[in-house]
Amino acid sequence: MHYKTKQFFFVLIKLSIVVGAFYFIYSKITDNENLKFVDFLSFLNKSSVFSIKNILFLIILSTFNWFFEILKWQHLVKTINSISFNSAFVQSFSALTTSLITPNRIGDYGAKAMYYLQPLRTKIILLNLIGNLSQMIITMIAGSIGFLLFTNRYNIDLNYFKIAKIALVFVIVILFTFLGIKQKRFKIKGFSMATIVAFTKSISIKTKSITLLLSLFRYAIFSFQFFVLLRIFGVDIIYTDAMIVISCFYLLSSIIPTIVLFDVIVKGSIAVYLFSYLGIDELTILSITTLMWFLNFVFPSLIGSYFVLNFKLPKPVTQC
Repeated sequence: MHYKTKQFFFVLIKLSIVVGAFYFIYSKITDNENLKFVDFLSFLNKSSVFSIKNILFLIILSTFNWFFEILKWQHLVKTINSISFNSAFVQSFSALTTSLITPNRIGDYGAKAMYYLQPLRTKIILLNLIGNLSQMIITMIAGSIGFLLFTNRYNIDLNYFKIAKIALVFVIVILFTFLGIKQKRFKIKGFSMATIVAFTKSISIKTKSITLLLSLFRYAIFSFQFFVLLRIFGVDIIYTDAMIVISCFYLLSSIIPTIVLFDVIVKGSIAVYLFSYLGIDELTILSITTLMWFLNFVFPSLIGSYFVLNFKLPKPVTQC
């Protein structure tokens, strides 16, 4: 009876995750105050976005975007436990679905860890953190360059003295942290900096370099996909000019904490503000950010829901 009850609650949890994911996607589509779904579809019909050529190209870009993310996860996990590309695919997509209703996608960590036995789960969470931090590093570097070019080109009035002070304080905190000062007090995702630093040091330079490279490939693909959508919607802009704003957009949207459900709303608002400097209308930008959300988040989440429903806890290997 105890086993059946446990199994029942386990199935209930999986169903709750999938139903919750579908509900939140539906709510986002129907209750978006920035962009009404009817207006969105009407606008798409007037553009050439639904041509077979465009749809296939956008799907190919999204496929490569997730290909490099899955490859990165497989590469990281192989440092402690060899897994196939297919296993990395299942874990990545089911984790995406699970993270749908959690702040800052925290559910992504727990979902991936559940695919492994208890002794490996802490390391899996830390590996996932390294993977996400590597993506953030690429976003921060590209975004910082884009931000400097953006403020210079459009004469944005900024207090550089205050920015320099904030940057200096940030660097000092990082240095003190990595030197071991108060490492046990400062935590990221529940882990002290001392634990994170020690685990990161245990990962080879080759592994970390490949992880950063795969993160760079992924960044190049989804930022290029944004540019492609700009061109599809008739925006006459060259790639370099577009990337200045796109990199700023991803920088700002990545550092603002948000529940994944409202991710598209927050990103849409940031994009509208930034691209207004290029004279691009609000409806075009909101449509692009919504399509990016559908292509790289909603559709993969729907695929991941299948894996969530078929998830089974790993069984310990018994030795004869």
